This record gives sequence, structure tokens and C-alpha cells, in this order.
Amino acid sequence: MEKKYNITARNVFVHEIIGLKAKVVNSSDKNRIGLRGKIVDETMKTLRIETAKGEKIVPKREVVFELELLNGEKVLVDGKNIEKRPEDRTKELWRKSL
Repeated sequence: MEKKYNITARNVFVHEIIGLKAKVVNSSDKNRIGLRGKIVDETMKTLRIETAKGEKIVPKREVVFELELLNGEKVLVDGKNIEKRPEDRTKELWRKSL
């Protein structure tokens, strides 16, 4: 039987976040606060967010994001907690489920 893994507030840290809506709610650079859009790419240290004014690259370490999950739930995520290569972060879900 195939398991389904839905993204939730509990597992967002180990899930794929590309495609989710994001908003910067706190940042060491005050100009980034309020930046919002859709996550279109992720590296170990940054997120690329498609905004109404074009794509912006945001360093994970410097911000707190509000992510909107597929079910509409909003979750606060400190970028420091997801500062890993995306493929390594998502592997943690599979390791825990085995």
C-alpha cells in the first residue's frame, strides 16, 4: 500500500516547499518585510520568490517566512531551520518514515 505524505505544519521543515505561497514577516533587512509571492526555486541558503515585481532571492538565514500550505493553513518558519540543501531536508522525511 502506498503512503501519502501531505504537507502539514508538523512536517513542513522536511517537505518540498517549491510552489507554496510565502511572505516575509521578519528580517534583519527591514526592506524585505512584507515581500510575498510564490516560491519558485530553493538552494541551501536561499529561496527564489516570484513576486508581482519579478523574482527576488531571499537568504533563508535572515528571515522568518509565513508559508501558506496547500490546505490554506499558514505556518511560520524561521529560515534558519530550513537552511539545508532541499534534497537533504526532504530525505529526513523518508528516513523517519521507514
